[in-house]
Amino acid sequence: MAETKEIKKISKEKPKEEKKKKSLVEELRQKLSEEELNLENEEVVKSRLKEIKQDLSDKEIEELSSKISKEEVEEEKKSIKAEAETLIPIEDYIKCAVHLGTKVITPHMRKFVYKRRADGLAVINTILIDEKLREAISFMINYSPETIYIACKREAGWPAVRKFEEITNIRAFTKKYPPGVTTNLELEDFFESELTLICDPWIDKNPLFDTARLKKPVISLCDTNNFTTHVTKIIPCNNKSGKSIGCILYIIAREYCKAKKIPFKAKLEDFTGPLE
Repeated sequence: MAETKEIKKISKEKPKEEKKKKSLVEELRQKLSEEELNLENEEVVKSRLKEIKQDLSDKEIEELSSKISKEEVEEEKKSIKAEAETLIPIEDYIKCAVHLGTKVITPHMRKFVYKRRADGLAVINTILIDEKLREAISFMINYSPETIYIACKREAGWPAVRKFEEITNIRAFTKKYPPGVTTNLELEDFFESELTLICDPWIDKNPLFDTARLKKPVISLCDTNNFTTHVTKIIPCNNKSGKSIGCILYIIAREYCKAKKIPFKAKLEDFTGPLE
């Protein structure tokens, strides 16, 4: 009898443990894609969740990005050894906080980080940002504007994305991307595209996954807390701040228009807002 009671007790506890682990996994799945989950170890799942929760919010990063002082600009410039000419002055990259990452560094983005600040934020190598931007632009100029679209669900990036659309004539989706708009032939607003540009692989996961299904290339702005599965060309940068997103899109728009002989009269501030 005692053995039977013990067996019943264990059988009741086991579903509880499974349920607990399942809820942890589901919570983590909301943050990561299924391919990036490690389900073998509950402690790994808990650790990853804790790390994500301790990271700064978009609003906090936006505030930090807008408070780059002259001292910080000078300090960062001293630590950067720029041998070649960059697409814009190093000072402008720093003023726009393009180099400012998050507290979380994924294995996919570790190679782009060169230090942590005293407050725990990762700092992305500015020279690598410039190099990867050049690679992405060289890849992008092989496509005409009507075959490309850009998606940005993060509100901070909307003004820059609208300006990008206005200047390049590349179709843009802000607020919400209609799932299936490039994969479902039965949708009224269906269109064909050859290249997708997104501002965050997690928030813009719908266009990312749609493009992956079509086996088409994706260019993405990626922060230190991003995974880059399905991304063809990575642009490492701060993708939480409006100024940083604006800076990256300004450079892409300027170089793309130059290559395609499209008139371009915008200034950096038209994409980022005032820098001082």
